[in-house]
Amino acid sequence: MGMTMTQKILAAHAGLSQVVAGQLIEADLDLVLGNDITTPVAINEFEKIGIEQIFDKAKVAIVPDHFTPNKDIKAAEQCKCVRQFAYAKGVENYFEVGEMGIEHALLPEKGLVVAGDVVIGADSHTCTYGALGAFSTGIGSTDMAAGMATGKAWFKVPSAIKFVLSGEPTKFVSGKDIILHIIGMIGVDGALYKSMEFVGEGLKYLSMDSRLAMANMAIEAGAKNGIFEVDEITLDYIKERSKKPYTVYKADEDAHYDQVIEIDLSNIRPTIAFPHLPENTKTIDEVGNIAIDQVVIGSCTNGRMEDLRMAREVMKGKKVARGVRAIIIPGTQNIYLQAIKEGIIEDLVTAGCVVSTPTCGPCLGGHMGILAKGERCVATTNRNFVGRMGHVESEIYLASPAVAAASAISGKIANPEEVKGE
Repeated sequence: MGMTMTQKILAAHAGLSQVVAGQLIEADLDLVLGNDITTPVAINEFEKIGIEQIFDKAKVAIVPDHFTPNKDIKAAEQCKCVRQFAYAKGVENYFEVGEMGIEHALLPEKGLVVAGDVVIGADSHTCTYGALGAFSTGIGSTDMAAGMATGKAWFKVPSAIKFVLSGEPTKFVSGKDIILHIIGMIGVDGALYKSMEFVGEGLKYLSMDSRLAMANMAIEAGAKNGIFEVDEITLDYIKERSKKPYTVYKADEDAHYDQVIEIDLSNIRPTIAFPHLPENTKTIDEVGNIAIDQVVIGSCTNGRMEDLRMAREVMKGKKVARGVRAIIIPGTQNIYLQAIKEGIIEDLVTAGCVVSTPTCGPCLGGHMGILAKGERCVATTNRNFVGRMGHVESEIYLASPAVAAASAISGKIANPEEVKGE
């Protein structure tokens, strides 16, 4: 029997000619990732192993991004622990405040992940790198410690769902709308421990920023990983940013899939996930009149250049509604700088937004936009669980940058095709 893209990558890294779903394997790792929340725990476990050095100084990446710049003394101590470890072990890919970014925006930008890689990260949204044709998945801090020590990890080979994409999305429909549509269709456990594999002629209409957003949220359907078939768009992105060798893996014609789901992208409308699950989706046409208090445009899902350009397109020349706080968080320093050069930051600030340094911040209820009791936020983040962004009686509505920007202007959840400013 043939293998899926994910199965081929895992087989190659395990030194096997064939793997099947459910098989336990030990695979070589191309990159081990941690952040300021998960790495301190991994450091404690690493020290218990009793070895002095990490397996490869170029294959460990540590990015303090969740509570940085430090929001309080505890966050400062966490980051100090991580910083000291990174310097002591000679971690080449350690990115501190000033050169940092949100980890899942930063690593592709830095060219640290390429097609065919196996990547683990002590953060659930490590599945982002499947957009590059890599196998990447979130793991716990103990597995991160073992990965840093040995350069290997154990996996159960996942089965897969194939998503065949066709058609061209309409103007204000992006990867965020598509993945919310899919999660609304299959549910938050619809791909539990499976690989979500995206193929089809519709890929040619999806930018890398849209693909990264979609792969990022594979975990919100319960998936082990999301992965896109590599095409010229992928290779152009990789070659521009990385000198690492890459390998393109294409699924076999006779690969087994648990399901094959066909999606016409031209039929997808701007989509919003209502509280308190990413599967609780409605199209913009079904929303009704929902007043909001805050908008956040950023995160590892939607803090990239395409996202900021879309926000500017909707907001330029208009004003954020009175009573709404609109927070813009570029994903990396380079994205921030590019947005300044293009005049995006000026236009967004003029519209009434505030702009933050790159940080995860409000996405996990950390800082830079915590919600009070009863407040509602439209966010381009990836989770809207109870209390995710602050008070347990606040509400988060997940949406694309276009819908979020339109909502900031309107003071309520709004269609970017219809928004009108002052």
